[in-house]
Amino acid sequence: MKRRLYRSNTNKQIAGVCGGFGRYLNIDPTIIRVLWAILAFFYGSGILIYLICAMVIPEGDDNIIDV
Repeated sequence: MKRRLYRSNTNKQIAGVCGGFGRYLNIDPTIIRVLWAILAFFYGSGILIYLICAMVIPEGDDNIIDV
């Protein structure tokens, strides 16, 4: 079964993008959030990239079990 990237319904702070990336990469979403905050703070592009990801990545069902 092919893994797909979805925004998280349950593990979200704003739009579920970091929760979705954490699930896709099989790492803690907090690490993704910290990296995203560093991007936003130092480069300013993190906010724009987050907004684009929130619009482009579909909202997923967290009841789906990844293999």
